[in-house]
Amino acid sequence: MSDWQDYLTQNKDRFLNELLDFLRIRSISSLSEHATDVQKAAEWTANRMREAGIENVQIMPTDVHSVVYGDWLHAPGKPTVMIYGHYDTQPVDPLNLWTNPPFEPTIRDGRIYARGASDDKGSLLIPILTCEAFLNTEGKLPINVKFFLEGQEEIGSPQVDKIVANHRDLLACDFVLSADSGQFNETQGALLVGLKGICGIDITVKGAKTDLHSGVYGGSIRNPLHVLADIVASMHGGADGKILVDGFYDDVAPLSTAEREQIAAVPYDEGKYQQELGVDELFGETGYTTRERVWARPTLELNGMWGGFQGEGVKTVLPNEANAKITCRLVVNQDPERIIRCLFNHVEKHTPRGVKVTSRKNTFSSLPYLIPADHPGNRTAAAVLTELYGKPPYYIRTGGSVPVCALFLQELGIYTVSFGFGLGDEQYHAPDEFFRISSFERGRIAYGMLFAKLAEPPGA
Repeated sequence: MSDWQDYLTQNKDRFLNELLDFLRIRSISSLSEHATDVQKAAEWTANRMREAGIENVQIMPTDVHSVVYGDWLHAPGKPTVMIYGHYDTQPVDPLNLWTNPPFEPTIRDGRIYARGASDDKGSLLIPILTCEAFLNTEGKLPINVKFFLEGQEEIGSPQVDKIVANHRDLLACDFVLSADSGQFNETQGALLVGLKGICGIDITVKGAKTDLHSGVYGGSIRNPLHVLADIVASMHGGADGKILVDGFYDDVAPLSTAEREQIAAVPYDEGKYQQELGVDELFGETGYTTRERVWARPTLELNGMWGGFQGEGVKTVLPNEANAKITCRLVVNQDPERIIRCLFNHVEKHTPRGVKVTSRKNTFSSLPYLIPADHPGNRTAAAVLTELYGKPPYYIRTGGSVPVCALFLQELGIYTVSFGFGLGDEQYHAPDEFFRISSFERGRIAYGMLFAKLAEPPGA
């Protein structure tokens, strides 16, 4: 065992206690009353980086929550990687479903239960501790390392683009390592190669200047709820699951045979999936498997629809307003701004006379992201995961969005390699979120192995 590995083993209890301290900070980025807590988490992260021996640590303020930067750049001729993660968390509601208070971390059965444990404080802390192990035993890192750790990921990273655009030289590197990712399960590694983009619109339909008695006025004017239902229904096909918005699919690249084989290689039990969801039948775009639709095909979903009377009993009202929220998950080559224009045009085309319809772009938007499976960073990470788990990793995608991956590619021209150690069953974004202590320990070894392998000469 190398000296840095011995150091990690000898200090594992201290590291665990430090993670518990980190998890006690109520860094909920979406709630304004926790703004000082998010800043406290930034300061905790910056101080822990300094203690590890990371240099040039600074807290970069934004209009919302800060970015913490640091680096160690004393390995001439070696690669430079930038480690990404986030120290903010989701809200904790509903509180009554937590076994223990969400910011009072509790250890049970080898698991740390707390909000932010899996997403993303546990995985974020791992590379900092690995850097400390190298610096305290060997006096140096095998490669050059930068850190970019943010406090606004859970609200869509709305100010991170400005930080990146204004600090391109500072953030230049060969590629990014994202600690905000995970492995397939406890015995199987995975590399995330695809993330969907996102965009959406809000629709408001207005009719008469006030709600009206449906018996007196019904049949004489358009009902905004009927109009909205027709507009929303016009966006989707019938049994084939196709999206009927003109131009929606124009830039979608077809899935290659290799991509479909890669997706099919990941174990998947469709019957179990259906049972877990509690539905009688799965549905989606024809010609694709369920996993292909979720991972690699664009979608358009109605997220909310409301208007009129919704209380108990009957109120014979003809409402004057109806509203809907729609979001689209996008795949590589689709541009959110172009899709928004397609949605606006579709709504306008399907708006009848007699009502006023307003479409507004919502604030959450990001580009899709896809990294080549054979990217040099992926190849090195795959070699480490193969050694760590005794078998090659799966190459997976997700229907979710991590905006910074596309941002780093767009602004810096660099890809992001997933290298986090959360697992899919750890209830992030839900009550009783947890992180496995075994993953916390395995991840530190994995980062050390990755640093060492990245330092090897090409072809070694």
